[in-house]
Amino acid sequence: MNTRHLASALLAASLAAIALPAAAQQKLLPAQSSIAFEIKQMGVPVQGHFKKFDAQVNFAATKLTSSKVNFTVDIASTTLGAPEMDSELPKATWFNTAKFPQAQFTSSGFKALGGGKYEVTGKLAIKGQSRDVTVPLTMTQAGATTTASGVLPIKRLAFKIGEGDWADTSMVADDVQVKFKLALSGIPKLP
Repeated sequence: MNTRHLASALLAASLAAIALPAAAQQKLLPAQSSIAFEIKQMGVPVQGHFKKFDAQVNFAATKLTSSKVNFTVDIASTTLGAPEMDSELPKATWFNTAKFPQAQFTSSGFKALGGGKYEVTGKLAIKGQSRDVTVPLTMTQAGATTTASGVLPIKRLAFKIGEGDWADTSMVADDVQVKFKLALSGIPKLP
């Protein structure tokens, strides 16, 4: 009887160890997610988006001190929807994708603001320039999907995006609005 109970306990412990990581695994759902941006060129809003991005997420609203996110964007996947403009973006003057193929955000802290709203602090690195940023976001849940959405205002010149003649902000504004909607699976129930 003791060996049967021991075998059952070991089997139960093994199954629990296998089930726990699977239940806790959090993933970005790229097909349901988007990252776009808006900038003004000669006063006219121009919109673009990134086609490829990924995130490693470990988030629990009840454990904000241990929550983390690391987000990468394939900069060469940037599009403004016009081939002549898209062909300029990878060049050294703009994103210099040959030298800096990715932008990255790495969180350093989360703060709950109530009502599903949070602030995430961290480092944003684009084109070799790293800046401290605070990302405001709203989280909602529908079924097994959690959506984090928000707008992050940045200054393009702080990241050397648009150098030389393009540093003139009368042509292309310094202010950029980065709009994101990230669909995630595996996030624990929000309060």
